[in-house]
Amino acid sequence: MEFKAKEIAEILNGTIEGNPDATVTTFARIESGKPGAICFFANPKYEHYVYKCEADIIIVNNTFEPKEPVSATMIRVENAYASVAALLDYVTARKRSYRRYRGLRSRVRWSAKVGRKVYIGDFAYVGKNACIGDFTKIYENVYIGDDVKIGSYCTIYPGARIYPGMVIGDRVIIHSNAVIGADGFGFAPLEDGTWKKIEHTGNVVIEDDVEIGANTCVDKSQMGSTVIRKGAKIDDLCMIAHNVEIGPNTVMAAMSGVAGSTKVGEHCIMAGQVGIAGHLTVADNTSFAAQTGLQSSVKQPGMSFMGTPAIPYMDYMRSYAMFKKAGKK
Repeated sequence: MEFKAKEIAEILNGTIEGNPDATVTTFARIESGKPGAICFFANPKYEHYVYKCEADIIIVNNTFEPKEPVSATMIRVENAYASVAALLDYVTARKRSYRRYRGLRSRVRWSAKVGRKVYIGDFAYVGKNACIGDFTKIYENVYIGDDVKIGSYCTIYPGARIYPGMVIGDRVIIHSNAVIGADGFGFAPLEDGTWKKIEHTGNVVIEDDVEIGANTCVDKSQMGSTVIRKGAKIDDLCMIAHNVEIGPNTVMAAMSGVAGSTKVGEHCIMAGQVGIAGHLTVADNTSFAAQTGLQSSVKQPGMSFMGTPAIPYMDYMRSYAMFKKAGKK
């Protein structure tokens, strides 16, 4: 890529302070910015890097008031963090090319319906009556089972496994080795001490604009559907059990898990290693700090929790201050 400051300002609807012809060819973190790079500054604790950064362009918030001279050209925007995400999207879209390709060593069953300019890599398998939308990319070694429906502009990275009957919306990204649609962990105890497997006859429905991280598992339901609502973002190494519903625009960081039949509301945030027990309901806009373990439903929207068992964040911090002192002599 190669951009001038005035082009970037136009793309981001920003204003320039400095040289409008400053040219960049790469992105860099502000702490390691070098000539020819563009960086962004949004977190106040990184302000000292702004003054010694060698990058040619820095994207900053409109409210930023430098305390020292800044050698880089600054582009002021409403939200620096969101603007760099938008710029990365723009650059990626310019690089992306949509072309029809089917690897000679792939296998697409004759009854499958494949849309326009779909990429199917070598050793990928597309099952009977599967339907793949326009401009979707199915990378190498992907398994797509019978009767799967995948929307348009999706990206399925190498090694992903999508079991038969799953439904995936538009612009969904599924990273390597994710498994969509495995049986849930359902077993009935018998009198002789053994366990009888409960067959799972449902599926997984992933709505539009969802991203599923690498090595994440989303189990299909016993009956009905496990549902990931529109705009949800699931990190690597997460576990979503059978009959769970994840609300719109909810985010889950790595190694988090939601047990069976729990319903998580919209715009919730789960930091790393959060665990939510089964058959619960979580209200909208609920946040969980890292390693929180939730064992009862959350009915009031907008609350934050920490600890195991989970308690409100400020209650936890007050409790922590007390038991931290308890061990001191």
